Amino acid sequence: MGAADVVPGVSGGTIAFITGIYDELLGSIKKIDATAIKLFFTGKFKQFMQYINGYFLLSVLLGIAISIFSLAKLMTWLLTNHPIQIWSFFFGLIIASSILVATTVKEWNWKTILSSIIGATVAYYITVASPTTTPDSYWFIFLSGAIAICAMILPGISGSFILLLLGKYSFIMDSISQFKIDIMAVFAVGAAIGIISFSHFLSWLLKKYNNLTIALLTGFMVGSLNKVWPWKETLESYIDSHGVEQAITQRSILPTTFEQLTGQEAHIVEAIIYCIIGLVLVSSIEFIAKKLQK
Repeated sequence: MGAADVVPGVSGGTIAFITGIYDELLGSIKKIDATAIKLFFTGKFKQFMQYINGYFLLSVLLGIAISIFSLAKLMTWLLTNHPIQIWSFFFGLIIASSILVATTVKEWNWKTILSSIIGATVAYYITVASPTTTPDSYWFIFLSGAIAICAMILPGISGSFILLLLGKYSFIMDSISQFKIDIMAVFAVGAAIGIISFSHFLSWLLKKYNNLTIALLTGFMVGSLNKVWPWKETLESYIDSHGVEQAITQRSILPTTFEQLTGQEAHIVEAIIYCIIGLVLVSSIEFIAKKLQK
């Protein structure tokens, strides 16, 4: 999830769905309530950890944190040096994930179809929206953390891309790499409050409108495919603090058009292979998950 969350366009929520921990993750986060806070501040740490499924949450959070700090540079290098291959891999992951999630919808009817279309439309709009210039004040960093973390647990919507739209992706990534404790702390507090609040709402939706919500999440995944399409034309870019050009606005194009515009090889065969690897990986994880459940 951490590796996915550092890539604008790939959702950590999608990875949670693929690995079969989504429901447990949502339910555990939801458990952080007034009772949990009371247990914690009265020193009943063992009961607190049992109540919120703490060891599970701790494992997930440690995995995300370690991944973000250790893989952020690797993911940046891969996207810079092998963009077509890595985006093709993510494309395969999301296709397989959307199919997997769609199969969990108990009944497809006009309501669930409409819900998935709305989800796909919203996700697609997010992928083509242009980032804005925003303040670096603490209050906005807090707000950015609260909004981005909600997207991070939604399959198909990338929290990193939401940060990009808010004009805070580069700012937050630089703060992490430079270990700016004040910025990281404000962002983390916003993220914590945001995810706890949103998890209750999402859990309620899944309980009361399960089919419609799952169909909506499926639509989010399908709509986000535009963002991870391997061949793109950069329409607008900026130079980051390291002097590297970063794309802001892009549009998806055909491989032949990509070669004509950039003069670079489209690597179509490699793209297909990496896409298939992504498809097979998700299918394998799902197969193993079912075996373990038995």
